[in-house]
Amino acid sequence: MNTFYQKYQVWNPSIRWFHWINFVCVLLLFLLGMLMLYKKQLGITGVEAKIALKTLHVLIGYVFVSNILIRLFFSYSGDKYLSIKAFIPGKDYVADLNRYLQSVKEGKPQQYVGHNPLGRLAITVMYGLFLIIAVSGLIRAGTDIYYPPFGSFVSQYVAQEGGDSSSLIPYSSVGINDAKMTQLKEFKAPIGKIHIYSAFLLIFIVILHVFKVVHSEIKEKSGLISAMFSGAKILTQKPVDLDKN
Repeated sequence: MNTFYQKYQVWNPSIRWFHWINFVCVLLLFLLGMLMLYKKQLGITGVEAKIALKTLHVLIGYVFVSNILIRLFFSYSGDKYLSIKAFIPGKDYVADLNRYLQSVKEGKPQQYVGHNPLGRLAITVMYGLFLIIAVSGLIRAGTDIYYPPFGSFVSQYVAQEGGDSSSLIPYSSVGINDAKMTQLKEFKAPIGKIHIYSAFLLIFIVILHVFKVVHSEIKEKSGLISAMFSGAKILTQKPVDLDKN
C-alpha cells in the first residue's frame, strides 16, 4: 500500500536558532553548575577559581536569558507555530490530550504540524523552569559577584558606610558591612536552592522530552527531529492542528 507524504513548513529559522542555542546554554550551564557544586571533590580550590567558574556561568547565563527574551519577542510575530498560544494548554487542551492519547492507544497516533498535546505540556513546564532559572540566576549573579542587573544595588547595600562599593571583591570581607552581608546571605540562600532544584528538574524533564521525541519520531512519524534542522515536517496524514487558529 502506498503511503501519502505531505511536507509542512513549521519552524522558521528564529525558533530553530533558539532551540539549539538554548540546548547548548542549558548543557554548559548545568556542567558548570556541577563543577561549582562539587569543586572541592574535584580539587578546585581558591577564591580565584571560584570567581572564575561563577563568572563564566553568569556570562553564559546572559546568553541564555537573552535567547529567552528574543524567543518571547518572536512569539508576537504573527506566526501561529511561534505563538505562545501554540503550546500553552488552553480551554480545549484536556479534550485534545484525551483524543491524542486514545489515538496512540489505538495504534493510529494523530499527527501535528506543531507540538502534540503531550509535547505542549512538556514545553510549557520547560518554559516555566527557564523563567525561574533565569530570574533566580540573575539575582544570584548580583548577590554573589555583583554582576548586572542587580549587582550595583547589592554592592552599595553591603558596602561599609562611606566606602567605595565599586571596589568590593566577591567573597571578600574587605569593605563589607558584616550585618548587611549576613542579611544578604539569608536572602539569597533560598533563591540559590530554587535555582539549583529548578535546574535539576529541568534536566530531568529535558531527558524525558528527548526520549519522547525520539520515540514519537520512530513510532508516530512525527517529523520533530528533522523539523528542528530543516524547519519542515513530512507527515503521512492530515495534521490535526492544520486548520486551527
